[in-house]
Amino acid sequence: MSRIAKQPVIIPAGVSVEIKGSEVVVKGTKGTLTHKLHNLVSLTVSDKEAKITANNASKNSVAQSGTARSLINNMVIGVSEGYERKLKLIGVGYRAKVQGNAVNLTLGFSHPVSHTLPEGVSAETPSQTEIVLKSINKQLVGQVAAEIRAYRPPEPYKGKGVRYADERVVTKEAKKK
Repeated sequence: MSRIAKQPVIIPAGVSVEIKGSEVVVKGTKGTLTHKLHNLVSLTVSDKEAKITANNASKNSVAQSGTARSLINNMVIGVSEGYERKLKLIGVGYRAKVQGNAVNLTLGFSHPVSHTLPEGVSAETPSQTEIVLKSINKQLVGQVAAEIRAYRPPEPYKGKGVRYADERVVTKEAKKK
């Protein structure tokens, strides 16, 4: 049983949560996010908190209420603070450069790789081997980071590739004669 749904979502100052039918609209200083609620859950908003309740006692309804609570909490944090994901490029000659809404990567292939960023995600490169992705949508910034990492994931022998800043790669020992 989900216990996370029993906790209310605290709404900070400067953030408003509105219910329009089955759609939830969260507005804040950084932007606006919308989410369509599942028909098994309902949302009630008071002045400083939002409470998600399951419409019945079925297992699926209780699970959906915990999911909805987490998604709305992520939306509230996103429009007030925002999310960022950091990537590091490890390897000789591996470089990244932001040009417009695309990240140009040199990853040891015979051709450069250009990854176009979707609407709502911004990128910056503090150095040639670091990429910082920022967005108000947690799922979207995580998906873009995973797509960039998928071009050259860290290999297990030398650790070369694109990795998350907080990721630890366990290296294998090379084959001995």
